[in-house]
Amino acid sequence: MDLVEAIRDRRSIRKYKTDPVSEKDLNTLLEAARWAPSWANTQCVRWVVVKDPGLRAQLAETLPGANPAYNAMKVVPVVLVACAVTGKAGFKKGEPTTDKGDWFLFDVALAAQNLTLAAHAIGLGTVHVGLMDAGKAEEILGVPEGVRVVEFIPLGYPDESPNGPGRNELSEIVFHEKYGQS
Repeated sequence: MDLVEAIRDRRSIRKYKTDPVSEKDLNTLLEAARWAPSWANTQCVRWVVVKDPGLRAQLAETLPGANPAYNAMKVVPVVLVACAVTGKAGFKKGEPTTDKGDWFLFDVALAAQNLTLAAHAIGLGTVHVGLMDAGKAEEILGVPEGVRVVEFIPLGYPDESPNGPGRNELSEIVFHEKYGQS
């Protein structure tokens, strides 16, 4: 699959089949995430692979009941938990180097995007789940101090084919030379 096609056609999947994901495919996706760029190559992203149905159910309980990914968390064969070591991305000699502070969210987003596009390219579905009680998820997973849970990515074979959302025209989001200038 062409990369631009994968970018354009990937969808958030919330309904999954229960078919298992092979270790080979899982490792392919984790490799794609591993090769994402990061701030000064600090590589602060960490992954927890959760296959145990009981543990997936506990993580689902960290979502508000209205979260559309709630059922997906219990059905998928794998939930990938994206974590980040704090105080590395955007820091030099222990001090933040930009007015943005810790860049761990940016680095996780880059790795997660690589992973979700690679998943789509091999026929697997994903959805980014950020609306959860991250502190509770950290307790459930035994995440140490200095590491944060950023998002869940349910992973499995899609049991739906949602239509794509509309997108703003380039003329609405791209400016030339100065903001607001078309």
